[in-house]
Amino acid sequence: MANFSKSNVPQFSVEVYQNEYLPEGGREVNAIVTVTSTGGGTTGGVPLSGAAATPTHVPGQAPKAAVVIMVDCSGSMDYPPTKMRNARDATAAAIDTLRDGTSFAVVGGTHVAKEVYPGNGRLAVADARTKAQAKEALRALSAGGGTAIGTWLRLTDRLLGAADVEIRHGILLTDGRNEHEAPEDLRAALESCAGRFTCDARGVGTDWEVKEVTAIASALLGTADIVADPAGLAADFTQMMENAMGKEVADVALRLWTPVGVEIKFVKQVAPTVVDLTDRRTEAGPRAGDYPTGSWGDESRDYHVCVQVPEAGIGQEMLASRVSLILPDPSGGAPQTLSQGLVRAVWTEDMVASTSINPQVAHYTGQAELARVIQQGLDARKSGDFDGATAKLGRAVQLASASGNEDTAKLLSKVVDVVDAATGTVRLKAKVAEADSMTLETRSTKTVRVKK
Repeated sequence: MANFSKSNVPQFSVEVYQNEYLPEGGREVNAIVTVTSTGGGTTGGVPLSGAAATPTHVPGQAPKAAVVIMVDCSGSMDYPPTKMRNARDATAAAIDTLRDGTSFAVVGGTHVAKEVYPGNGRLAVADARTKAQAKEALRALSAGGGTAIGTWLRLTDRLLGAADVEIRHGILLTDGRNEHEAPEDLRAALESCAGRFTCDARGVGTDWEVKEVTAIASALLGTADIVADPAGLAADFTQMMENAMGKEVADVALRLWTPVGVEIKFVKQVAPTVVDLTDRRTEAGPRAGDYPTGSWGDESRDYHVCVQVPEAGIGQEMLASRVSLILPDPSGGAPQTLSQGLVRAVWTEDMVASTSINPQVAHYTGQAELARVIQQGLDARKSGDFDGATAKLGRAVQLASASGNEDTAKLLSKVVDVVDAATGTVRLKAKVAEADSMTLETRSTKTVRVKK
């Protein structure tokens, strides 16, 4: 484990959990990499309250963060009429949570994107006056028009791209499907925005598409969730903004260097949610590649690294991979190495050593399977394959029970009747509320940490 600390950067540490022993002919090496940062604005993922959470902006210094709130203003936001009012109230609550000195803007989204505040392609700097002006501007928000989320994201990217800040973040609220632009247009917008800002996405009500909202959050390294009852929006927006205000450093990359002959099979974030980063690699020199992790405050995340090594004889050992946390230099200089850990491979004839599965690796392999079988089970249920749905969701119940993932177990119990959790014996419920099915699907990738 290695550490790096600097006065204006949280301190990072890397811990590697693995069984380094392989049998003769063994080639697959798995490791869980735990990354922890301390010194940001939150503690253990829970925002601090009071003065500690809202340090005063120093006049004359560039703001450290910029946030754009995207509010769905399509026609469906008028059904029921309280939905639009709840969205305005939630946006106002988020604005109140902004740290003084933060650059911010509000975008209204329909089949086009419009600047609600401050306008003219600018960002405002948060203080008592601009917050009051922004909340007054929200009164003009009304529902009408279609939904083209790609246009919202592109406007947000232009606004955030003009800001001289370290942290760029978006908050997106939608209540419907992205029906007024082609799927490839949204994908193209996400590809152009990826790596430029992070974004939390929320679906309100039950008429939106889970896979669209979760794809936005995944591509932009943010969180996704459902707010089934619009009355819960204000609390959710406040929490999201508090978490955004707790971020202290952006654009941290997980860099994997591998020796000649070693192949990277996959790189996944596995806690607090499952996110496959394998295809997001950017080359970083000979046999090295960077995987994006987004912005960090005080928090800890786990990553599953799987590599394939060349065959070797009993008694040989090798460095399978070097894992580093990299922070780019905004001025274009050499990046900083924040922390580092090593993944090793040792060939042994000791069968007990070589067949033992590391507890962290076993746990997160199960959590990744849990997320996968929930998605497969719900898709099967939608398509009318009730036997397939029962099998997959039964396996999900079994995995959730075995790993202590109580939140997911509770969500599953609203979709299936659990006969025996240990064996995964379940019956599909005859009637399932749409909100319950969508909540399970949206939160299926949330994991629990391994029990120490």
